[in-house]
Amino acid sequence: MKQVLVVGSGDVARRIIPWLVARFRVIAVTRRAEERAPLRALGATPLVADLDLPDSLHRLAGIADYVLHCAPPPAQGVDDPRTRRLLAALARRGSLPRRISYISTTGVYGDCGGAWLDETRPLRPDSARAGRRVAAEARLRGFGKRTGCCVSILRAPGIYDSDTRLPRARLLKGDPVLVAEDDVFTNHIHADDLACLSALALFRGRSNRAYNATDDSMIRMGDYFDLVADACGLPRPPRLPRAELAGRLSPMTLSFMSESRRLMNGRIKRELRFRLRYPTVADALASKPTPAI
Repeated sequence: MKQVLVVGSGDVARRIIPWLVARFRVIAVTRRAEERAPLRALGATPLVADLDLPDSLHRLAGIADYVLHCAPPPAQGVDDPRTRRLLAALARRGSLPRRISYISTTGVYGDCGGAWLDETRPLRPDSARAGRRVAAEARLRGFGKRTGCCVSILRAPGIYDSDTRLPRARLLKGDPVLVAEDDVFTNHIHADDLACLSALALFRGRSNRAYNATDDSMIRMGDYFDLVADACGLPRPPRLPRAELAGRLSPMTLSFMSESRRLMNGRIKRELRFRLRYPTVADALASKPTPAI
């Protein structure tokens, strides 16, 4: 039976593991020993290893036909040493994986002034966080070119679901959003759809190909918060001009409010043959009651 190695066994990966275990032997990497039981309950074989500890990675060598790479880069620096260490471990015994699917971020494009863009847009990250993703993508592409491994990259925007991945805390705090004339376009993908896309990219993705893993929403950030507030039965957030937000929000939140782009998603539909379960945020929020707390 073919083996799939899942690296970074967080929420998105766990949503697709049951589908994978029905077809493959799945080995799920986790940093914490206490996570072994939940992964076994999903049908996966847990393997405790830490991408920050190279000596813990020797068991990854030669064990995977396919690799689903969901682990994020570190919180600091300009590179992604975790991806570097993972690729070194996978290649250690000379038996390389056939395919790798990697979940990156649409932040690699930087601010595009609200323009429409596809995957050919030059990468110009505006934050160190996105810069580390660019470094990871480049390292993976180089690995694919050197070894012949088919590497597919999913660039994911804001990930949400109808339960845990909504900005309720910000709404409850009354954090402001931008007035319409200052607002930015934002992009979204439901966690279930991203999980499905990660598997499809693993088996249908083209070599060294990037895919905008985004839904069909064309929405500004403030309107997104209004949708969530209405679905949760909470007050809509106040709107302020950009000049008045600096002292009210964290630097990371302000950075998200400084990038505006509209993403084309034709590749995931044509090449991965994917049909969105939740084409828009409004569709997802209407599909299930969403309590305030």
